Amino acid sequence: MKTKSIKQKILFKTSPHEVYDALMDSKKHTKFTGATAKISRNINGKFSVYDGYAFGKNLELVPDKKIVQTWRASDWEEGINSQVVFEITPAKNGCTLIFTQTDVPDKHFSSIKQGWVDFYWVPMKKMFEIVKK
Repeated sequence: MKTKSIKQKILFKTSPHEVYDALMDSKKHTKFTGATAKISRNINGKFSVYDGYAFGKNLELVPDKKIVQTWRASDWEEGINSQVVFEITPAKNGCTLIFTQTDVPDKHFSSIKQGWVDFYWVPMKKMFEIVKK
């Protein structure tokens, strides 16, 4: 099966800790996505987000700096998994998130790539703006 990789760079006007927490805390994740999230904070722990649409397990966790997970969508063919890496670094007036997802099936690539923007980065930015007000 043909696959592609996604790489996105996002600037958030908040701390690396807040970004890490939004991605790894079930309640905060549920809040900014508007959909149920159950996320383990342990290596090899499982996660399920967007009411079970996407799920996987934690491969590497470096608090406030890096998250590496297996990731798959419920509408993908059985046995197909991708990997996501969230790398968070301090930046002027906030932090930078470098997001990479490898092994995305070609037929799902466009919707997954745009989905990260529409369902993650945009609502996360809005959540951080509201918190600061």
